Amino acid sequence: MCEHCEDFHRTVLMLGDLALYADTPGADPVFIDFLGPALAISLPDPPPGLFPPGYDPDQGPDYPGGW
Repeated sequence: MCEHCEDFHRTVLMLGDLALYADTPGADPVFIDFLGPALAISLPDPPPGLFPPGYDPDQGPDYPGGW
């Protein structure tokens, strides 16, 4: 397994858990708004083979309200 694969998978799982928590009654929106971006920015590079060869995340359709 690659050097950062475990970190990547663990962080993706935590983002999923946070999404589930966000849908629970009484969830703390301040906590969610603080932790979500912090987890997302901490994602390491994805493991090799996760995307097809030649994949460029900057290519694709323009989305309304995009950057």
